[in-house]
Amino acid sequence: MNRLEQIIASKKQELRHRKVDAPVETLKEAISAMPRPRNFFQAVTNPGKKPINLIAEIKKASPSAGLIRPDFDPVALAKVYASGGADALSVLTDEPFFQGKLEYIEQVRAAVSLPVLRKDFIIDAYQVYESRAAGADAILLIAECLETSQLIDLQILATELNMTCLIEVHDMDNLMRVRDQVIGFPHRSYSLLGINNRDLRTLKVDLGTTMRLIELVADHRVLVSESGIQTRQDIQKLAAAGVTAALIGETFMRSDDIPAKIAEMFA
Repeated sequence: MNRLEQIIASKKQELRHRKVDAPVETLKEAISAMPRPRNFFQAVTNPGKKPINLIAEIKKASPSAGLIRPDFDPVALAKVYASGGADALSVLTDEPFFQGKLEYIEQVRAAVSLPVLRKDFIIDAYQVYESRAAGADAILLIAECLETSQLIDLQILATELNMTCLIEVHDMDNLMRVRDQVIGFPHRSYSLLGINNRDLRTLKVDLGTTMRLIELVADHRVLVSESGIQTRQDIQKLAAAGVTAALIGETFMRSDDIPAKIAEMFA
């Protein structure tokens, strides 16, 4: 199996246990008492003072890089990102491969006013309810992991729960599939299109992926570039191409001065 297949196999096994520990009816009951999610779509697409908007990621480790930030404190990082000018946050919650925790969503959201994306490998409706119950304002849906019908069903459910979906692709085939059938459904202001510059099967990164695929995207207002974004020149290149937002994690997680790094890249 490639790395993505390994992660999905692990996720299916993990889900069997989570559904027993926290039945979906319990999640639905918790959701019914919660306030409406923050508007992740608006935060990411509204023009600001920066060249493009920033989704700043809270990530302790990854399969490709191993441990990225030993002094990992999700709440402290969220506050630093908020003060540094991030428009929204992404929080890794996968445990086996990224050393994340679902509880980080609630902790981060309580600490800052920014909308929060749950970044995980979502393959089941249970995880959508789980995300909302944990306080997520948005979820990631990876096209490489899901059939078109699954993408649509999960997006409809997320929309019913007033959450934004960041629908991620890496190659042309999946872009064409989601561009024509998924993005903007059932409501335009609930779905964003992410182009991941990292191939999840091999873990190789190429910023040129966004540059190659952007020509096939009609509405650049919903476009987010993900992974491998490290310099001010990268941001300028993405902005010139018409990208609306960038999702950046590892570059900041390796920085000793995150606000200074944000200022350097987004000046």
